Amino acid sequence: MTHGHTTDVPHRPEPAPASASAPGKPSRDRYLDLLRSIALVRVVVYHLFGWAWLSVLFPSMGVMFALAGSLMARSLGRPALSVVRGRIRRLLPPLWAFSAVVVAMMSADGWNPLKDPDTGGAWGVADLLTYVVPVGAPPYPWHLGTDGGLFDSTWADQAAGPLWYLRAYLWFVIASPLLLWAFRRAPWPTLLAPLALTAVVGTGVVTIPGETGNAITDFGTYGACWILGFAHHEGLLRRVPRYLAVSGSALVMAFGLWWASGHPGEDAWDLNDIPLAQATWSLGFVVILLQYSPSWQELPGRLARWDRLVTLSNNRAVTIYLWHNLLIMATFPIIDRAYDLPFMDSDTASSALDSTYGFWTFVLIWPLIGLAILAFGWIEDLAARRSPRLWPDGRRRGGARRITR
Repeated sequence: MTHGHTTDVPHRPEPAPASASAPGKPSRDRYLDLLRSIALVRVVVYHLFGWAWLSVLFPSMGVMFALAGSLMARSLGRPALSVVRGRIRRLLPPLWAFSAVVVAMMSADGWNPLKDPDTGGAWGVADLLTYVVPVGAPPYPWHLGTDGGLFDSTWADQAAGPLWYLRAYLWFVIASPLLLWAFRRAPWPTLLAPLALTAVVGTGVVTIPGETGNAITDFGTYGACWILGFAHHEGLLRRVPRYLAVSGSALVMAFGLWWASGHPGEDAWDLNDIPLAQATWSLGFVVILLQYSPSWQELPGRLARWDRLVTLSNNRAVTIYLWHNLLIMATFPIIDRAYDLPFMDSDTASSALDSTYGFWTFVLIWPLIGLAILAFGWIEDLAARRSPRLWPDGRRRGGARRITR
């Protein structure tokens, strides 16, 4: 008896890697680290339950791109080519590990890209290179195996779904030297240009087919948030009176909700399906978050109890993001084994598990993510040319906290 749950990956969902500061380097802004951790948790919960309202409550992708843009602007104080090369180097090895596992699993489940009409035969084989360098969308079968198998038949689609983020992140990194140059010369037109692009390609005024259209739509949807990260780093936001920034953001966000109300996606208020609403709501939301940015050197008060988890999630952001969807699907066959236990023979016990199934997936996903961090997270350290660590939560031996960058 299988009581699985199929995750529903949003069309355009989530993080860029972040690590913490070595002695002698500027310390991390723990407020920004906290935002990144909240965004990661929200992504996992969204993919677990598919609650559309989460895209309104906390637009994780806009937050993640803004934080990545701020870090990129700070890094571009060094020669641009070395910065871009370093960012790409940090991105690729974790992707290669994930791709090796997923492609091997698809092959073991019977997928042959040469014979798959959906992936274009020989072109599908060439497209496998996007699992190595994510310049485009990777190929995968829409259905694989059977619904009665270990995983749902759409597991490949769901596992590969989050890879759109790496493609968008890669192109933002490559474009950042030019974008920052333009921002410093014409900040407001550069900041607002992605919204204009979204108003054209994200609303059907101009339709660009295929993955090229998806990539351009992503660039427009989240480009303003990326450039907003530039504005945060360059101090532009601090020069705007808070009352003006907040009231202007509220108007932009209100427009986003108004647009969403008249142009609902497949899941009504899920902003991931409504590019212009996502772009405007995310922009306004992130402006408010960054306007109130307190630049903490340490997490204050009761937040301090989460310090180690915040550090760990920032040091392993790429690993968590890459693996979480596949791990969500792994929770279902594990929980389904509980139906075979002797005390589950009664209808009462079976019904109790049915009614709490979602809760148990939420409980189980976190230790599975922990196992992925142990198994694959150290690759992020190698990619950053650091000594590999199994559990980088900021603690040295002896109890002192350490944050790495």
